[in-house]
Formats: sequence, C-alpha cells, structure tokens
Amino acid sequence: MNLSRSEFVEVNGIRQHVRRWGREDAPTLFMLHGWMDVAASFQFVVDALCERGDDWQVIAPDLRGFGLSGWPVAQGRGSNYWFPDYLADLDALLAHYAPEGQVDLVGHSLGANIVCLYAGVRPERVRRVVDLEGFGLPASSPAQAPRRVRGWLDDVRTPPQLRSYASLDAVAARLVKTNPRLIESRAQFLAQHWSKPDGEGGFVLLGDPAHKVHGPLLYQLDEVMAIWSQVRAKVLHVEAADSETLARLAAASSIDAFKKRFEAFPDWRERIVSGAGHMVHHDQPEEIARLIEAFCA
Repeated sequence: MNLSRSEFVEVNGIRQHVRRWGREDAPTLFMLHGWMDVAASFQFVVDALCERGDDWQVIAPDLRGFGLSGWPVAQGRGSNYWFPDYLADLDALLAHYAPEGQVDLVGHSLGANIVCLYAGVRPERVRRVVDLEGFGLPASSPAQAPRRVRGWLDDVRTPPQLRSYASLDAVAARLVKTNPRLIESRAQFLAQHWSKPDGEGGFVLLGDPAHKVHGPLLYQLDEVMAIWSQVRAKVLHVEAADSETLARLAAASSIDAFKKRFEAFPDWRERIVSGAGHMVHHDQPEEIARLIEAFCA
C-alpha cells in the first residue's frame, strides 16, 4: 500500500484536509470523492496506478464537512451545504497546488459533478476530466418547488443525526451491506478513514449530519447543460455496468433518454466497467487506474 501524506489548507473559511500520494514533481491528478465518502477512498486506485508503474502525484481533498475537513457552521439550525461552495473550494485548492497551467481532474459521483461543472466555468484551467459515475439529477419542474421548500424547513427544524457503530468491524460491515462487492480487506481499511471514536466506546461517521438536509433549491438541468457546453477539456465518463445509481435516477424515463444530457459536452466519450456498481473505484480499481492512465497520460 502506498501511504498518503496529510496536509491542511485554509480554504474559504474551512480548514480543508488534503491527502497526497506520490512525488511532488510527478504529473498530478486531482481527485474528488463522492457524497458521504472521504479522500482515502481513492487508495485502491492509487495502489493500482503504482502497480502499473505509472508515475503520478495524486492530490485528493476531503470535501467540506467530510473526513477530516472542517464544517462551515455548527451542526444544527441553519447548517447547510450549497453546491457552488464546492466549486469555490476546488478553485482555491487549484490556486494553491497548481496556480498555473492546466490540470487533470478525476471525480466520483458528487465529486464527478463538481469537476464537470468546474471544467465548464474555468475551461481554460482543465485539460482532462474523468467522470466516475457522475450523472447529475433528474430534471426538475417549478411545480416541485413548494414541496421542496417545505421539506427543507422541516429538516432545518429537526436536524438529522448520524448513527453510531459499536466497532470498526461494524462500520466495515455497514460498508459491505451498502456495497456487497466490497472485499473485506478494503472494507476494513475504509472503516478506519470513514469513522472516528464517538467518545462512548463506539464509532461515528466522519461527516456533518447536515449533509442529509435536502436544500430548498431545485436542480436546474438546463443551467447545468449550459455549463457543460463550455467545457474545452476531453471528458471520459466511466459507468458501472450494474450502476444502481443510474437506474434510480433514470427510473422516470429511460436510461437512453436520461443520458441524452451528455450531448451537451463538446468532447465526451464513455466506458462501461463490468463487475462493478456505483462504487466503481472500490469494485474495479485496477480497471479505473488503467482508464485514467490511458486517458490522462
């Protein structure tokens, strides 16, 4: 296993934790994790890159409110996360680590949506984008707004909580329950980075419970596609053959109809990875490393 180094960077009022693997003078990949995940989640892909003999530096932050990164406000009333803040955090991190030139971005799920949007609002800064299971959300309609805002008000009134687990083994078992393809050794590794002692003999997940609050704003697909249309980078979309996430998001239409949105990207290609679900970088890290290396080399 290739050990990472931990750093902390002050970003937009947040003390953001960053993991770094590899030599600082090697070609760099910036990797962004998904929702309720952490930067250490890319460990298996990093190991596979090294096994291939590829010489990369990987820089991966814990997104705000996840892992060892700070929370923007105290847990409770008014605590929320706004998607543009993720773009601002990425912009600041790139200014810190790569102030000049173009960068290669890799994102999974939430992280994939962040890097795809960033590549459209800062097209001159991005050379390649690898999108792992990033789809966006179903298109919304104005008629959904009243219910959405009511739900947000209810969530703010009774803030969500994260459950505790009796042991690290229990955390690992929870990870395997969510993703039955996850092998035991990887689950045990992730459990150590996905949780912390709760002070009462158990373990709690390393994430702000406020992430479970549904924001009051609707997803504007037309605005997202307008941003995607400005991307100059080549984009590689990597999808799991058994993507339960895509099936859920496209349930109201069809997968082919849902994926028409990707036509907004000027330069887009797709690869399907078998033997994998949504956590494709856990299920098939060797194949993900091969695709990243071939696309970004």
